[in-house]
Formats: sequence, structure tokens, C-alpha cells
Amino acid sequence: MRMTTAAPAMILAATVLAGCTPGAMTTGRTDAPAAAQTRMTGEQVAAAAAITRAPAPRPAARATAAQLDTTTPEQRAAAAQPAPAAETRLGTTIASLGNPSEGGFWIKTPLVSERGIGRIVNPATGKSAKVDLIPLDGPASGGSQVSLSALQLLGVSLTDLPTIEVYRS
Repeated sequence: MRMTTAAPAMILAATVLAGCTPGAMTTGRTDAPAAAQTRMTGEQVAAAAAITRAPAPRPAARATAAQLDTTTPEQRAAAAQPAPAAETRLGTTIASLGNPSEGGFWIKTPLVSERGIGRIVNPATGKSAKVDLIPLDGPASGGSQVSLSALQLLGVSLTDLPTIEVYRS
């Protein structure tokens, strides 16, 4: 039997995705009235997007986590900075690795109903990452998917299912 060089990556992806079960939990969702939520100006959104967005990795580079992470050192440093303004806590969620071929810092979560900018925090280490908040269909208890870059910034193993806190900027 002949194995290709893509086989180890496929096995890793299958193992990680096996941990994405519908039973993963999210708790503490607080639906603050829309008027009470902080709104960002277009200029603030553009500045945040410069930090959280990154290109997809080259197809030939899909072997290791370091090769899949297309964010720059400057983006990683900016994403790790503490929040300059007040944030609204959306709740906690069980996080798993999302699609590693999608670059940047993001979280797909049922804790939001519209796209936005926010922060995720690993309470075990205190590390945080500025991220794009992307709605994820499903029940609020369905868990969340986090980008490879964001998980690495939080100091989380790519195969762990950590509980993280989610905030909207």
C-alpha cells in the first residue's frame, strides 16, 4: 500500500474534525439589546480587519501548522494586544479547530447572529486574540470553530477542545 504525502495531513484533519460533536457546549449567552451593543465606525472596522484577515495558504504548503499560518508577525502582535475599549461578554464556548486553509484570526460561533469584531480569551492562560466574529448556524450549545492562527495565539494545542470566552468589541 502506498501513502502519499497528503495522508498524514488528512489523518490529522479527520482526527480534529472527529472532536467537533453537536454535544459541545456554549454557555452564558447574553443577548444585550442592539442599542446597548458597542458599534464600531467604518474606520475602526477597517483597522481591525487589517489585523484579523490573512490570505489562504498556498496549496503546496499544506503540511504543518506553521506552513498553514499565513498571518504576519505584525498581525500576531496586534491581535494579542489588550482591548483598547469596553467589550461586551457574549459567553463561553467549547472551541475546536476550524478550517485550517482559511487564513486570519476568526471564530465561527452561535454566540453571534451577525458578523463583527471581537476578542477571544483562553481563561486557562489569560492569552487573548482579536478576531472576526462569524455567525455559525446551530443551537447556542453547539460549540465554535476557531482559526488555526487564533488557537496558536491563545497557546492551545490544535487537537484540544478548550473552553474560551468570547467578547464583542
